[in-house]
Amino acid sequence: MKLKNALIVFGIVSMLFACATNPFTQKKTMALVPNSQLFPTAFAQYDRFLTENKVVKGTKDAEMITRVGQRIAVAAERWLTANGHAGYLNDYKWEYNLVNDPTVNAWCMPGGKIVFYTGILPIAAGETGVAAIMGHEVAHALANHGQQRMSAGMLQQFGAIAGNIAIKDEQKKGLFNQAYGVGSQVGVMLPFSRSHETEADKIGLYLMAIAGYNPAEAAELWKRMKANSGGQAPPEMLSTHPSNDSRIANLTALAPKAAEEAKKFGVTKFR
Repeated sequence: MKLKNALIVFGIVSMLFACATNPFTQKKTMALVPNSQLFPTAFAQYDRFLTENKVVKGTKDAEMITRVGQRIAVAAERWLTANGHAGYLNDYKWEYNLVNDPTVNAWCMPGGKIVFYTGILPIAAGETGVAAIMGHEVAHALANHGQQRMSAGMLQQFGAIAGNIAIKDEQKKGLFNQAYGVGSQVGVMLPFSRSHETEADKIGLYLMAIAGYNPAEAAELWKRMKANSGGQAPPEMLSTHPSNDSRIANLTALAPKAAEEAKKFGVTKFR
């Protein structure tokens, strides 16, 4: 009983006090793993990944990835400074690498470590498409989505442990574990992930516009993504991502707002 009570107290205290307000979303977000621990771990994992994969250096594509990444990072700095958050990215260590891999993917680790796979470049179809992808991936890091996912996973585990301690009957415990596993995943974790994707779409759109790239092209990118997938996707409620159609509609609606935001930074024409 003492252990059960301690776990409950831990969960309540964690939820009440381990929160931080993100300047990009204006939301209080879970931060059970502080960036002071998260960033060094992410940097080490990134360095190890680079040693285990074929990094492309010195090509026009590699130079484009770095150029676009730097412009997106500058856009983020400009936005933060203009909105009273100068110095927010002081602990970020930006790095941009292109990896020779046919996988259609790109990602940004907490703290600003970015990888593009060569497989996504044909779908990007040029620098503006790369900027749309870069803005989205960088937005995940800026909105602390990795930190939030880790925190949510910890709380999900806490709920399972608390339930198993509280339930003494083995049959009921088995039923609880089945229901909790499915319920917490479909009802909490997957919607949580989809909300992160939607946030990253919006933030990324604004960043690419401030960096001088046409935000209207983001929806065009996702049309190409949809075509590349061949229409093969799980139902939205069972996916970590919104459907392609939802994203295209959302990005189309947000593009004029992103263009208006860019005007505040003197950007009236796009590359």
